[in-house]
Amino acid sequence: MPRIALTRPSRHRRLFGGLLAVLATAAVTTTATLAPASAASPIPPASAAADVNVAKNAGYEAGLGNWTCSAGSGSTVGSPVHGGVAALKATPTASDNATCSQVVAVKPSATYRLSAYVQGSYVYLGASGTGTTDVSTWTPSATGWQQLATTFTTGPATTSVTVYTHGWYGQPAYLADDFSVFGPDGGGGTDPGPGVPASPGGLTAGAVTSSSVALSWNPVAGATGYTVYRDGAKDRTVSGTAATVTGLSPATAYRFQVTAGNASGESARSAEVSATTAPSGGGTDPVVPKHAVTGYWQNFNNGATVQKISDVPGQYDIIAVAFADATTTPGAVTFNLDSAGLGGYTVDQFKADIRAKQAAGKSVVLSVGGEKGTISVNDSASAANFANSAYALMQQYGFNGVDIDLENGLNPTYMTQALRSLSQKAGGKLVLTMAPQTIDMQSTSGGYFQTALNVKDILTVVNMQYYNSGSMLGCDGKVYSQGSVDFLTALACIQLEGGLDPSQVGLGLPASTRGAGSGYVAPSVVNAALDCLAKGTGCGSFKPAKTYPGIRGAMTWSTNWDAANGNAWSNAVGPHVHGLP
Repeated sequence: MPRIALTRPSRHRRLFGGLLAVLATAAVTTTATLAPASAASPIPPASAAADVNVAKNAGYEAGLGNWTCSAGSGSTVGSPVHGGVAALKATPTASDNATCSQVVAVKPSATYRLSAYVQGSYVYLGASGTGTTDVSTWTPSATGWQQLATTFTTGPATTSVTVYTHGWYGQPAYLADDFSVFGPDGGGGTDPGPGVPASPGGLTAGAVTSSSVALSWNPVAGATGYTVYRDGAKDRTVSGTAATVTGLSPATAYRFQVTAGNASGESARSAEVSATTAPSGGGTDPVVPKHAVTGYWQNFNNGATVQKISDVPGQYDIIAVAFADATTTPGAVTFNLDSAGLGGYTVDQFKADIRAKQAAGKSVVLSVGGEKGTISVNDSASAANFANSAYALMQQYGFNGVDIDLENGLNPTYMTQALRSLSQKAGGKLVLTMAPQTIDMQSTSGGYFQTALNVKDILTVVNMQYYNSGSMLGCDGKVYSQGSVDFLTALACIQLEGGLDPSQVGLGLPASTRGAGSGYVAPSVVNAALDCLAKGTGCGSFKPAKTYPGIRGAMTWSTNWDAANGNAWSNAVGPHVHGLP
């Protein structure tokens, strides 16, 4: 969120991202029928056990054997790697996108699951020459190893397909590892089968209820499934890196471990974590209405109306205090009330106003990040620092939870750890919101989107910022310009179809033209977009294939700019949100 009203876009930086997204669309005609919007679909399930990986040298352990990289752009490196001892590194230039490809043998009229782990900006994975519809998926930003995955079905006469990765023109080098094309053996065979996978790391206990505990852990290369152990006994087997253990007793401590497995066997058990279930009668749903309005409250004076928390209108259901401050400890946050800038607003008054809002049924959360935020959670230590410090601030000031508004990217692995650890400390009433930029939610493999999906069971709402953006792709693959109903609905569709529950999707807009550099729309446009998504009415040229009556609502930057404009935004949007079906 911007701290000051700027004549240029205060949310940096995203016009360039929007232009790259548009350029990515143009690449359809020059590469392999790229369709970035396909990345908004959930990762498909793994193939049957009888299938094989028809890609050769899939882990790049034999250098670039079986691979061809355009313009000599590829090489192998020993670090970082996702699995084994090598990974692909390919470097685009201004005139070459660093495509590294392999022709694989396939069976006609068969379905294959294509996946790879990647790092870098604007990394693509795809298949061409399928005989049916060529496919691709991509990530705009992978700061750590992220899995890209999609599927394709071969034509009735297709016996070979070209699979590939590539970057984007003029962008930095990207990395790829553990490439797989799982499906029926097309006659070309496969690499030797994997060995027993390593033990999973990063096991974390998250949200608890009186009868369940949510667990998550890091993915393991070569694993096809994971087994959860409760108090030393096998509890359940899952295919992903998260599980909720149910059927537990209230107010009881449990010990958990997890193993990774594949056809070669089961790994050693992970390090143990403990969690205690909530007392009988405990719940997990935060005190947030079905349809809610979120407003950011400014802990600084930038020319907007200076407010106390008590001044925020009652139409706002969630008040996000902007912002937490970084400390010298990596990942840790603190909060400093700007008493002088807010006209002598004291800490005691601030705390009392929070309690009064909560007594009125409102939630007050601490927003982490903003345009100038420098908080980084990129390893287990900083994740623990984040969770510990955020929980301490919740206890000190009475915050209901946190809002994640990190504008310089985030690491989904460690931010997930941090948020699950915070959830375990705070319990089932934690209010967790996010405010990503439009580019952050274009693909499910992006760090922000991946984090939201990782913590879906404890996530309250994602209020994406539909401003300071530039043009972006909608869920139909078409490019939409900000400032219209279509921009709001077509981009919201990506989140709604990409795995988030409608109750976890909100529309974030400026409260006035002074609240952002670009992207302001009249409150009537916000209301029309909400009607289009919830009821199928009020749509522009884009109309979703179905309606989402449970959509959470809307957000604005900020309550202060709203007040400076006579509260026109909340007076119009608030009653409309609360009147949704």
